[in-house]
Amino acid sequence: MSMPEAGQSAERDERGRDDYEQQQARVLMALMQGFCAARYRKADNTPCSIEQGLYLGSVGAALNKEAMKSLNITHILIVARSLNPAFPAEFSYKKLEVIFVVMFSVTIVVAYLMKKHQMSLESALSLVRSKRPQVAPNDGFISQLENFERSMQGKTQIPVVVLLYVKSV
Repeated sequence: MSMPEAGQSAERDERGRDDYEQQQARVLMALMQGFCAARYRKADNTPCSIEQGLYLGSVGAALNKEAMKSLNITHILIVARSLNPAFPAEFSYKKLEVIFVVMFSVTIVVAYLMKKHQMSLESALSLVRSKRPQVAPNDGFISQLENFERSMQGKTQIPVVVLLYVKSV
């Protein structure tokens, strides 16, 4: 084997290891998501009313057809990459696929409240926490909400898209 061929072979081996490691990371992430979904399906399965027509819930709530029906929920925004509509014949769905889901739906709800009611970030987050105490958006999401708040005050020009999870009223 010549030197260039040996170098190419080593490079292919390195790429193969990288591909294998990426595949293993995806499998591990899927397993973790499955474990979390199973846990939340049992332990956290009721949508929390944030205000009239606006609910926030975990994957467990999204899989609890009876609870959603009893609350007259008709539209569901799924903020998850690995969760598909569970009851497409029963509800209207929109899906926002994100890789890191934890507390992203909270961020969307807080931004919606800020925009709809001209609330401050602090007020909107306090309202959501009063209804669902376990929420804890990470620093990155808080930073984005702070930017959104500044844009609402006219201090910056930031294009923002707000999606929501609502029931018909």
